[in-house]
Amino acid sequence: MAVPQIDVTRMNEAVERLLATTVQPRHRFLLMTYARQRLLEAAGRHEELFAPTEMIEEPSYHLRILGGASSGTGRGPVARLYQDWAATGCCVTWREGEQIAVADNFVASTAYVHRFAPGAVLARHGVAVDDPAAMYRYTAPEESSWLYDTRCRLAGQDVWEVDPARAVVTRCEPGEVITLDRSAAALAPLIRPLPAYDDFLRGAAELRATPRREAAK
Repeated sequence: MAVPQIDVTRMNEAVERLLATTVQPRHRFLLMTYARQRLLEAAGRHEELFAPTEMIEEPSYHLRILGGASSGTGRGPVARLYQDWAATGCCVTWREGEQIAVADNFVASTAYVHRFAPGAVLARHGVAVDDPAAMYRYTAPEESSWLYDTRCRLAGQDVWEVDPARAVVTRCEPGEVITLDRSAAALAPLIRPLPAYDDFLRGAAELRATPRREAAK
């Protein structure tokens, strides 16, 4: 089965739809942050996630994906998780039927998630594969919650497959694989700096305080 033609630049469409109808300033900033951080992950640019304005000092990740479980608390262990995903290409993902919700301190997602993964990684997690040296597409229903602190800095991720028994594993031909280099090149134009948190909320407060007729000028 061939991998469908995927445009990784559309990975945040569900986020953008919610952002278009969200008016609460903090929720808007959270969605902007979340969208940027997903792009950084899929581009393999995890170092940028560790900027003081992006992530807290002791993030905590709890993941159950690709048929296995992993976790890390603290910048060192979390950085090693990202390094492994980038080295194996597992950070290149896309979603179908995604729904997004935002609250004061988290963004939640539910979707069918497709991930590329080497057979060796899947075999290590107990997933049956024909060739550990081949690349596979792993598809499963997945839910996630990304947690944020009072300044909208990433505090952790809880990600889990709803039912690993429903996962579909498909071997890919080399030309069907979206490599990390291809993903990074496609996503680079979309990765833009965020405004400063205080400036964004201050600007939103000033806009609300502006009389309607003056704001329209």
